[in-house]
Amino acid sequence: MHIHMARQFNSILITGASSGIGAALAEAYAAPGVRLFLSGRNAARLAEVAASCIEKGADVETAEIDVAEAQQMHDWITEADDRSLLDLVIANAGVSGDTSGAESTKEREQRIRAINIDGVYNTVAPIAPRMRERQSGQIALMSSLAAFRGLPSAPAYAASKAWVRLYGEGLRGVLSGDGVGVSVICPGFVHSRITAANRFDMPLIMDSGRAARIILRGIARNRARIAFPLRFYALVLLVSALPPSLTDRFFATLPRKE
Repeated sequence: MHIHMARQFNSILITGASSGIGAALAEAYAAPGVRLFLSGRNAARLAEVAASCIEKGADVETAEIDVAEAQQMHDWITEADDRSLLDLVIANAGVSGDTSGAESTKEREQRIRAINIDGVYNTVAPIAPRMRERQSGQIALMSSLAAFRGLPSAPAYAASKAWVRLYGEGLRGVLSGDGVGVSVICPGFVHSRITAANRFDMPLIMDSGRAARIILRGIARNRARIAFPLRFYALVLLVSALPPSLTDRFFATLPRKE
């Protein structure tokens, strides 16, 4: 493998970069000599993030694209890669039922699938073969600690993040022999538009800047799984290992989200 212990990235593409962890990651990577390709659905917020990154010396290009649009994503990513070989692609865009913008449960769940599953696939599919061919590059996928257990409070969201986690873990095995790294990011509660919609106490919630720093370190080391905060992750692993007969009653008491 051609992956070094701690990698530097100069050409980076991030989806869902207009708020939350995506915006924090863009600002954390922004530096002189770095080119950022950022996408989001809110042009005004995306422009603010871009301005902040430019202030830090980065070259920034933004695209107002819905990750669910496969052809638009393919064109954007391949054009970016043609002009400035991408060495890091972060499939970060995601929604919960509350931030999907849809009215009915069915529409919300369809939108969650379109963005959290199809959107991640649409981000990875154009770049993976190119990185494989040149035997270098890093791909990071945004999953969640919600990916380890089906949650009655958010079944479609948890399922979508479980798909991202398993897809990323499988993809890592597929690409590792070709010198391409894959990291799956599993955050707990991080201050963002998604968590702002929650009407319940969120244990160990952290700010997006701190989350971004943890993610940067993990990606630089090509960590297979970047899960945090550690105490919450340990609890999630324990609960997911227990039989449903023991945990169903506990999960039934959790606040409803979708």
